[in-house]
Amino acid sequence: MRLLDLIEKTVVGMGYELVDFEQAERGLLRVYIDLTPENAQGNFIVVEDCEKVSHQLTHVLTVENVNYGRLEISSPGLDRPLRKLSDYARFAGQEAIIKLRLPMPEMSNRKTFQGILHGPVGELLKLEFEGNDGMATLDFTLADVDKARLVPKVDFRSRKA
Repeated sequence: MRLLDLIEKTVVGMGYELVDFEQAERGLLRVYIDLTPENAQGNFIVVEDCEKVSHQLTHVLTVENVNYGRLEISSPGLDRPLRKLSDYARFAGQEAIIKLRLPMPEMSNRKTFQGILHGPVGELLKLEFEGNDGMATLDFTLADVDKARLVPKVDFRSRKA
């Protein structure tokens, strides 16, 4: 079984979503998890979630004889990457930064756009952004995207003393 499939099966089986994983230098294995949309509802990944997944993945990787040096489990952060079509559907209405693989000639050869995501229509994705002549819409597909992340929103006013 491929490492990605093994990690995803374990994480999803525990009720979490696998956002991403990477194999870094010296055998470091980083796994980014999030709550599923059904479980999120204003909640965030906490240390106990990471600990639980770390223990389970450690056992699974040992049983499957996967060679790694160190395992890190983390939340995707406030600037969560958008990788799957379901991410765009889940975060529709939120602000994101989209960097395309190729520049858009019809938009002054820009590659990077920041604006509000719209829910996908089939495979077509949309981002509404402030253009030179007011509001504009970028139509793109997942294959066009180099990197995409949510724009972090932190409200310090709602914090209690």
